[in-house]
Amino acid sequence: MIDVLSSICIGVGLIFMFWGTAYLLGGRSVLYKLHGLSIADTLGAMLIVFGLLLKIPAAMPWLILAILSLAIWNTMLGYVLAYCSSQGGADD
Repeated sequence: MIDVLSSICIGVGLIFMFWGTAYLLGGRSVLYKLHGLSIADTLGAMLIVFGLLLKIPAAMPWLILAILSLAIWNTMLGYVLAYCSSQGGADD
């Protein structure tokens, strides 16, 4: 049962990552594309790591650290990208 749940989490995580990539093909603004991509990639990566956590419970501290790092890193990176894109570049 755990193996099936783990495979489902990993599969849904991969679907989220491909779904986020599909936002790049749309005709909306760059910020909208980055927002959709960053949310989908964060959720996808967290689901993949959670699926690995179910498969390899002995590595729980490292995998929980990976989930927390993904949440913090991707959130901060999104804010930095939005700030940099609203400034118009460093040379202006």
